[in-house]
Amino acid sequence: MTRSASGWASAKAESLPITSGVAVAQTVEVKDAWVRGTVPAQKATGAFMKLSSTQAMRLVSAQSNVAGVVEIHEMKMTDNVMRMSALPQGLPLPAGQMVELRPGGYHIMLMDLKQPLALNAMVPMTLTFVNAKGQKTVQELKLPVKAMMPQGHHHH
Repeated sequence: MTRSASGWASAKAESLPITSGVAVAQTVEVKDAWVRGTVPAQKATGAFMKLSSTQAMRLVSAQSNVAGVVEIHEMKMTDNVMRMSALPQGLPLPAGQMVELRPGGYHIMLMDLKQPLALNAMVPMTLTFVNAKGQKTVQELKLPVKAMMPQGHHHH
């Protein structure tokens, strides 16, 4: 059985992947994402989630229309003092490992909030990831606003 030259050409053309910056396969899984609710006059809050990727990636930026400034931060103990600092190089996501963004650790900081974030509201957020080849993947999310939940039930 033989194929015509045009048959091969069309089959080959159909199998070519379309590679634009946004059409790259979604290789980062986002789970349990949420934003901490705010009170009036509060100008900053955090977004938290679990990220995992099948290939080594880096979370390089986040944007949201509810905040003037959105940065990737880390909290860590330095000389017995908890310090928060931006991660200008982004947050590495090792292949096959879950990285948790949580209160007191890595998180996405939303600053210069345009309005208070009420419980159960949905916050749009765009995450940009880069793989080892420098290819960008953009993911659009909607994160629910939740109250800060204490670990366990502490009554004072």
